[in-house]
Amino acid sequence: MSVIAETPGRTAHRGQHRTVRSFALGTALALIAFAPPAAASERDSSVGDGAISWTTQYVAPGVEVRTGVLSAPEAVGVWTVTVQAPAVNRLTGAATWAPLGDRSWADTTAEKLRADGFAPRLERVTWDAYADTPRGTMGWQVRVGQYGTQAEARTLNSAVSAAGFRTSVEWTGYDGRQRADAERIHVAVIDPGRLRGTVEVSDGGNTADREKTSAVAARLGSLVGVNGGFFVTSDADGVQGTTAGLSVVDGELQSMAVGSRAALVLEDGGRHVRVADLSTTVTVRAGSAVHAVQGINRVPGKVRNCGRPGAVPTELPRQDLTCSLPDDLVKFTESFGAPLPTGAGVQVVLDEHDVVVSRGDRGGSVPAEGSVLQGTGAAAAWLTENAEVGRRLHLRELVRDAAGRQLRLGPDDDVVSAAPTLVENGRIHIDAATEGTLDPLDLSFGFAWSNVRQPRTLAGVDRQGRLLLVTVDGRQPGVSEGFTLAEAARFMRTLGAVQALNLDGGGSSAMAVDGALVNVPSDATGERAVGDTVQILPRATGSASAETEVP
Repeated sequence: MSVIAETPGRTAHRGQHRTVRSFALGTALALIAFAPPAAASERDSSVGDGAISWTTQYVAPGVEVRTGVLSAPEAVGVWTVTVQAPAVNRLTGAATWAPLGDRSWADTTAEKLRADGFAPRLERVTWDAYADTPRGTMGWQVRVGQYGTQAEARTLNSAVSAAGFRTSVEWTGYDGRQRADAERIHVAVIDPGRLRGTVEVSDGGNTADREKTSAVAARLGSLVGVNGGFFVTSDADGVQGTTAGLSVVDGELQSMAVGSRAALVLEDGGRHVRVADLSTTVTVRAGSAVHAVQGINRVPGKVRNCGRPGAVPTELPRQDLTCSLPDDLVKFTESFGAPLPTGAGVQVVLDEHDVVVSRGDRGGSVPAEGSVLQGTGAAAAWLTENAEVGRRLHLRELVRDAAGRQLRLGPDDDVVSAAPTLVENGRIHIDAATEGTLDPLDLSFGFAWSNVRQPRTLAGVDRQGRLLLVTVDGRQPGVSEGFTLAEAARFMRTLGAVQALNLDGGGSSAMAVDGALVNVPSDATGERAVGDTVQILPRATGSASAETEVP
């Protein structure tokens, strides 16, 4: 890759931009981390060929942001009509549609289209380099037409649909199997050894609401902020803003893991950063009677992204699916600022010492310095039998990594979780099937989420222990198309990441610098309010703002 890099002069005060021209050959994105990446194969050395111009902003000592557009002007996408293949949801057995099918379906569909006067083309789709999926052909897409405008494609789409085909209008620049013409990228590099501040997860002080990343950053005086993990976006799936996965804020477990999924661990205020697959176990004991707690700060019976024992239709992680759990026990912490869920079951209110102060119907609010347990089904019966007023309950919360080691969380430790892992031990390792973002046995699930270019927010750690926070804009044809998961992994390796994961993306992807939004989110309404964020905060004295950066 040939690169023109704009790199800063010798000194710059916080917030100022100073650039000089320089030229580098080879893997230019490694310039962002100021160190060459570990040895990499030709496949993961870059996202694609093209030119990129980087502008660097020194925000504070140990904090810099680079902005650039990876461009390949000759890679021009077109608008086309994609015919959908009939499919069956593997978990529910319900009839559905998939964006691709097998060769037999593709050949038959193409024949029907020709008979109706259309000129179809067949496009082979191969599996990306996931660590836990097959190799070779994934399936075939059947497409009609190639147009410069979406309006032209929509006119053709109406005709193909009227002929009895299920269709969608798509921009081929989103296909991971062809080059993107442009990808607009922001990369924040945080050196914990030089940072005069902390790296923290912030849910705005209320786990049960949504707030824009830039709004949180402005209120906290953040140096850099990005959106965090997955969260509930619809009332049908729970309380909006609650985390759909593991969350730890100030050492306190605010949401439980959904299976074993990738997480960004920020220990000691972000001085030590790592990526690990984490799971959670929580139990409540009354004397010798013990019961599993299956959730924290979520609606009983609704498990967004599934991944809990007893969940229906699957106990495994499943992205953007809300599973049911009829026998459920959920804890609510003081940070749950919404009204407590109501409905059938039993509620127990605890004081700051976990002593039962009341037992009754579900509802109300969490008391200051207290907590609440809500049970449904068998869990409600357990509370009725064992949680008498005046009795002390014993809650035990464990967070473990994939090797079974327990994380001992202190008040300066935070965790934000998403999926999937992208880089592990210095090598690309995308466990998309294991973490539930696609299903090798069901092509109707996860194809667009994983294999199509999307806006992404990424986090990683390089060999020097520096935190890399990345946003790539997407869903903007000809302006910025985003990354597939495989492209995201290769990009993080190019930065020198030895560990990396995918955070929440799509319309949630946002980066704020000095409290101001710097990327262009994909939602038509602008920046999306999210459940939690990762914020780089200056020292409380504010002295960091007066520092001079000398690289």
